[in-house]
Amino acid sequence: MPSYKILEIPNDILLGAVKKALREGHTCTISVKGRSMRPFLEDKRDRVILAPITAPLAPGDAVLAEIRENTYVLHRIIDINGNAVTLMGDGNIKGTETCRTEDICGIVTRYLHPSLSFSATSKTTRRAVKLWRKLLPLRYPLLKLYSLLRKLHLI
Repeated sequence: MPSYKILEIPNDILLGAVKKALREGHTCTISVKGRSMRPFLEDKRDRVILAPITAPLAPGDAVLAEIRENTYVLHRIIDINGNAVTLMGDGNIKGTETCRTEDICGIVTRYLHPSLSFSATSKTTRRAVKLWRKLLPLRYPLLKLYSLLRKLHLI
């Protein structure tokens, strides 16, 4: 069996290159790091396909944004007010980030789980995202339950 080493590229370098590719009109597939998009995306298990922005952004869109120089997040838009965009991870119970519309590098078009791929813009996905947003006051216990079920390998 061939031996190989997994190379992990720091986010500021990798996502800087992703931003450049998106601005040049390419799509990019990246692995998800972190837990801020739970339960929709899982750390080091799931991937997303990012595309250049070709239509107006809207609350509910998952985007890659540069919130500070060389600091990127893959979070969901929760509000747009003029040029100001407010972002929040699905797995966050409080705390938001803000950026300008021009700081949005790309939009998630597909979610890629190990055995499943689905559109980020389907009616079913949009409904699930909208419901999860409404459940914000209950996120903490729901995420604790989700974490427990993951540890027990039940999901």
